[in-house]
Amino acid sequence: MCPGSREEVTRARRWTRDILNGHPCADDAELIVSELGSNALTHTASRSPYGTFQLTLSLSPRTVAISITDEGGHPGEPRSTEADRDDTHGRGLTIVMALARRLDITGSQHGRTVTAQLVAPEQAGVTTC
Repeated sequence: MCPGSREEVTRARRWTRDILNGHPCADDAELIVSELGSNALTHTASRSPYGTFQLTLSLSPRTVAISITDEGGHPGEPRSTEADRDDTHGRGLTIVMALARRLDITGSQHGRTVTAQLVAPEQAGVTTC
């Protein structure tokens, strides 16, 4: 469980990098943690003074599943948007969808979990997801 502050997103990224050290999906996973954690703080009650979000990593030698659970508060389901060229926000979920093999969103306005699954290529020597 992470307190709902921007500093916690930085800590969650660092924790992810440490846990996945050497895993072929580590860089993409770190970016996804940053995007999903930031989205939880921007769009849900997780940003409230006593709010939290939860990060869960599930991994195997070739796959990583990253789940961020927020505290809800927004009636609409997270969705990808097309940001204007000069916008500084609005690309997070689009980036996650481009990197992930699969994206699942479960829950309701009372709390959602967004799970992104990364799968490393089977070829030896390839280190990107």
